[in-house]
Amino acid sequence: MLLNLTRRALMLGSVAVAAAVSMPVMAQDAPTLRFSAVFSDQDIRAAMMGQFADAVRDIATIEPYYGGTLFRQGTELVALQRGNLEMGNIAPQDISNQIPEWSLLTSAYLFRDAEHLRTFFESEVGEEFKQMAEDQLGVHILGPTYFGARQVGLRIDKEIQTPADMEGVRLRMPGGDAWQFLGSSIGANPTPMDYAEVYTGLQTGAIDGQDNPLPNVQNMKFYEVMDQIVLTSHLIGYDLLVISSDAWNAMSAEDQEAFQAAASEAINWSQAEHIAMEEQLIGEFEAAGLNIYEPDQDAFRAYAQEQYLNSEISDSWPEGALEAINAL
Repeated sequence: MLLNLTRRALMLGSVAVAAAVSMPVMAQDAPTLRFSAVFSDQDIRAAMMGQFADAVRDIATIEPYYGGTLFRQGTELVALQRGNLEMGNIAPQDISNQIPEWSLLTSAYLFRDAEHLRTFFESEVGEEFKQMAEDQLGVHILGPTYFGARQVGLRIDKEIQTPADMEGVRLRMPGGDAWQFLGSSIGANPTPMDYAEVYTGLQTGAIDGQDNPLPNVQNMKFYEVMDQIVLTSHLIGYDLLVISSDAWNAMSAEDQEAFQAAASEAINWSQAEHIAMEEQLIGEFEAAGLNIYEPDQDAFRAYAQEQYLNSEISDSWPEGALEAINAL
C-alpha cells in the first residue's frame, strides 16, 4: 500500500513539475512589451496604442507608460538600446543624434503632408533609412506616427508674416541640436525646455512661444496661455513607433507579419483622426479668442531651406536622398 501511494505521489508530482515547466514557456510565447511615450493618455496616439494592444494581445502584452512617466523625452531610444525598454514612440531627431544621415528627415519643409511622409517610409529610399536604424541602433521601425503639422503659437502680440518677424522670439524647442536648428531655421531664438514645462513657461513668460501641432496644443491646453497661432506648417510632425530588434527577432515570421499589420492599421487610424482634428481646431481656437495668422509660407520655406543647405548638417545627408524624397 505504501509503495502504491508513493508511486501515485511521484506521478502527481511529475504532472505538477511538467505544468510548472510549461508555464514559463507560455509566458515567453506572449511576452510583455513595455511602451514609453511623452504624449499623455488623452492623446489620440494613446487610443492608437490601445487599439494596437488589443489587436496583438495573442502575440504580446503591451504595457504602456504615457506622459514621460517611465522615461523622459529624448531618453527612450537609449533605454531601448540598453534593453530597459521594448517599445517606444521615438522622435526622428533622437535618431539623428546617433545617425547624422537622419538629420535630413528632421529638416523643415521636407515632407509636404502626411501622405508624402507615409509614401516616403514605404519607398525604397525610406527602407534604406529604416535599415540604418536597425543596423546601427538595434531598433525596428514599425511606421511613422503622424501627429500634425507644427505651427507656431505665441503669447506675445506680434503679427508674424516672414522669418524676419521671428527675430528675438524665444521659441521653446525640445533639447538637441536638430530641434534647436529647426527653431533657428524659421528665424526664432530657440530655447530648450521639456515638454511638461511648456505650459508654465508660457504662463510665466519664460518663453514667448512654442511650436506644436494643433492637436497637441489642444491636448496640453497651451491655448489657454497663448494669444495667437501662426500657421507656418514648418514641419510635418511625426514620431516613429519602434520595437527593439531583440524583441522583434524573438517573434516568429508569422507573428511579425501580424504585428506589423496591426501597427499599420492603428497608425493609419491615428493619422486620419489627427487630420480631422487639425481642421476642426482652427475654428475652435479662433472662437476661443486666439488670433490665427496665415504667414508667407513661401518666404519661410525659402529661408529654412537656405539655412539647412548652407549648414554643416546637410553635409551628412545621403547623396541623392533629398532629390528622391522631393520626387515622391
